[in-house]
Amino acid sequence: MYNKSDIELKVAEFLLQIKAIKLQPNNPFTWASGWKSPIYCDNRVTLSHPQVRTYIRQKLAQAIQEEFGAVDVIAGVATAGIPQGVLVAQELGLPFIYVRSKAKEHGTGSLIEGEVVEGQRVVVIEDLISTGKSSLQAVEALRAAGLSVAGLAAIFTYGFDKADENFAAAKCRYLTLSNYGALIDYAAEHSIIAKSDMEMLGKWRLNPSEWGRGEIMSTES
Repeated sequence: MYNKSDIELKVAEFLLQIKAIKLQPNNPFTWASGWKSPIYCDNRVTLSHPQVRTYIRQKLAQAIQEEFGAVDVIAGVATAGIPQGVLVAQELGLPFIYVRSKAKEHGTGSLIEGEVVEGQRVVVIEDLISTGKSSLQAVEALRAAGLSVAGLAAIFTYGFDKADENFAAAKCRYLTLSNYGALIDYAAEHSIIAKSDMEMLGKWRLNPSEWGRGEIMSTES
């Protein structure tokens, strides 16, 4: 049985343990977008840790089966969703394809790599959901190619309202193994962050583009 709350906390534990996620509420990172952030997430680190990699592969596969039912193919979003997608496809014994961020500028000019069969039911794999913009570009590319997108599955989400709005507008269901709320709860419970930082961390999730403006921030990612 897919026990969501237990999995959320276990994945949060793993991501903090292997430093795939780093929390620095008092010395924030600067994202490529220019946003100040108390959190930095690089789920590619999970690939270097067999125990974590296996757990994520198995739980993503289990969640897909229970939440989306039978599917014909797994699609990864370039680039970080590709290895995760391959692992899930292998676990489920399904074909794998992936969606480029933009079409090739040579050869076939392909946007989707692999064998695409019109009418197939596909689940998209992503490593991380922020606003969902790049993930949904992949979803639309697959739909344009004639595939039926059952939904999207990812390892982690920051839990931004904008992501929920974007996925709802695109009429695309999504699930994640863990999320920002579960991560912060775990980190506070295990003294990885001070409980006094909880309010500040909550404010970031509600308004990430404006959080930290005017404050002195020195660390860049």
